[in-house]
Amino acid sequence: YGTTREHLSSVAAKNHYHASLNPMAQFPFALNAEAVSKSGMVSTPLRMLDCAPKSDGAAAIVLCASDKAKKFTNKPIKIIGSGQASDTLSLHHRKYLHRLPAINIAAKKAFEDSNKEPEDLDLIEVHDNFTISEIIALEEIGIFKRGEAAQKSLEGETKLGGSMPTNTSGGLKARGHAPGATGIAQVIELVTQLRGEAGERQVKNAKLALAENHGGTAATAVVHILEAE
Repeated sequence: YGTTREHLSSVAAKNHYHASLNPMAQFPFALNAEAVSKSGMVSTPLRMLDCAPKSDGAAAIVLCASDKAKKFTNKPIKIIGSGQASDTLSLHHRKYLHRLPAINIAAKKAFEDSNKEPEDLDLIEVHDNFTISEIIALEEIGIFKRGEAAQKSLEGETKLGGSMPTNTSGGLKARGHAPGATGIAQVIELVTQLRGEAGERQVKNAKLALAENHGGTAATAVVHILEAE
């Protein structure tokens, strides 16, 4: 698709900008794309600042039946769609190396479950353990057509104020990646946004959001769609 170093670096820079607005982020500071492009090589083409850290952290949510939610909060958030899918763990068994099909299947299930479409969403949190992971996830979910997500990121479409704010928490890349807590941390960010409590990083009039989390290079993927009342 012609994805460049500039495209990848734009993802990390955007997520660090979002993290600079998040007091709970591990790395709450902005980072320019040039710094990402010049960071040490890990495994070509991924550099150190393309990669999420391994973090210490914890996250918790309260789940209950809708009719009981008002006992706990006056701003309950509904889970209106869920989807899960699995894939082979071994990469050499995959048909494609530029796709993560489990995300696509899980997202389709969640959209069918909720009777919503990608264009209905106001924001998303995706599993950006590497910058390329965010780009691929955006395409698998159906936010952008295949081959277009990298350029859309460079153009600012996934930044606050863009057409699909992505990882407003800072993502795994800058909020931090505490394995085991990451998926719930994504949900917490979306709930905060849907309640209108995200402060400087608030997405205006956010009503519908999606969380995508995966493991084992998307050998398993889970998608949830959340809606404000």
